[in-house]
Amino acid sequence: MRRRRYGDAGQAFPIYITVVGGLLFLAFAYFAVGQAAANRNGAQTAADAAALAAAQDKRDQLAGAWVKDVLDPTKWQAIFEGTAEGITPSCWRAHELAARNDARVNICDPQSPLRFTVEVETNKSVGESIVPGSEAHQSNASATAVIEARCDFEPLAEDAGPDVLPKLSCGEGGDWELDPDDLDVLPEPEDLFDVHLADPQANDE
Repeated sequence: MRRRRYGDAGQAFPIYITVVGGLLFLAFAYFAVGQAAANRNGAQTAADAAALAAAQDKRDQLAGAWVKDVLDPTKWQAIFEGTAEGITPSCWRAHELAARNDARVNICDPQSPLRFTVEVETNKSVGESIVPGSEAHQSNASATAVIEARCDFEPLAEDAGPDVLPKLSCGEGGDWELDPDDLDVLPEPEDLFDVHLADPQANDE
């Protein structure tokens, strides 16, 4: 009887080793999945920040153009449509924000005057794991930021005098009655334009 008991223990030991080995493999696999997910999340954060930064730079330039030409309402429409003259490229801000998030920009595409799509790639790889090739794999992500004019206005009548400016209607930002002789207080860039990320599902359509 005693010899039989020892024999059972000897047979169980390899099974024990196999089970422990399998559990360790699963643990390492889950760790690798977690590493990959964290890397992808970092890439998406970098893409979001980069796209928003480019759009905000364009927003600020457009707001500056509006302040500069506030006395010339004939230029307002082009400004609110994003096609004002003298606006410089804004993708440099995307590169700057991506770098702050340990990533680099592969694509910065101003799809329209009021829309930026940015694709980034992480500088760091997923790291070594049981998954072959993970040590060289870097995550990619993309994001689209949209600029939307908050304000609209009615063009002036042809017989309007030089001392009259259109009223800006800016939704929740209220109405702005502009006096050419008193322009000390003007809407801020965020009053004139909204900047937000586009719905990812809308980008796929």
